[in-house]
Amino acid sequence: MELYKLLRETDKPFLIAGPCVIEEEKIMQKIVETLIKETAKRDITFIFKASFRKANRTSGKSPTGPGLKEGLKILKKIKKKYNVPIITDVHEISEIALVAEVADILQIPSFLSRQTDLIMAAARTGKIVNIKKGQFMAPEDIAPAVNKLIMSGNEKVLVTERGTSFGYHNLVVDFRGFDIMNKIGFPVVYDVTHSLQQPSVGDVSGGTPQYVGMMARAAIATGKVDGLFIETHPNPEKGLSDAKTMLNLAEIPKLLDDVMKIYKIVKE
Repeated sequence: MELYKLLRETDKPFLIAGPCVIEEEKIMQKIVETLIKETAKRDITFIFKASFRKANRTSGKSPTGPGLKEGLKILKKIKKKYNVPIITDVHEISEIALVAEVADILQIPSFLSRQTDLIMAAARTGKIVNIKKGQFMAPEDIAPAVNKLIMSGNEKVLVTERGTSFGYHNLVVDFRGFDIMNKIGFPVVYDVTHSLQQPSVGDVSGGTPQYVGMMARAAIATGKVDGLFIETHPNPEKGLSDAKTMLNLAEIPKLLDDVMKIYKIVKE
């Protein structure tokens, strides 16, 4: 079944997951193999996520990833070896054509969610486009961004909630937003780990990953969330990016079990 149709019609929540940024091959292999195994056990559609470049860093000294050419080479290798769909960020129009040759889903980062030219260029590839709602946007504000995709002839749309700025160093998730975004008419994704980020705490972003399970369960219980987005790593504290936000890979099995139990109850 075509991927977007599968995401729209599946009777189970899908999972977008992987490390924040592309890391060494051994780590990438462990992450993708674990995620494939655990989602297959539960018949969950899985999309592998990793960024070839992180354009938004707290410090100019922070790692940003291997870059476009090398990063896409790695993602292409993973896609071919494991037969898994790929999602990755695009930051500039000049990147889009090359990324579209590898990625199944192009992701518009939250800070770029109002960038009309970028959104329309992504739409014209015909690929699925995931727009992450900006931290500065109300849930209903994602609708005009979606309309830019539709105007460009692309209705393969995902919309993602990743929290709204609440004070200087916190994000908050208004669960009413899941219903508001759901009514736009496209699958809704909840970016659990980024919603628990604490932006710009010193030279790096902080986070509270201990709440990932609770927030994921609560979001699925609304009955308005179609997919979860979780950044994960076997040793989060050693991750090159979002080390204080990513969920430990060992916690994924229990999280998926909990989510599936709640989803089944909600859909009965």
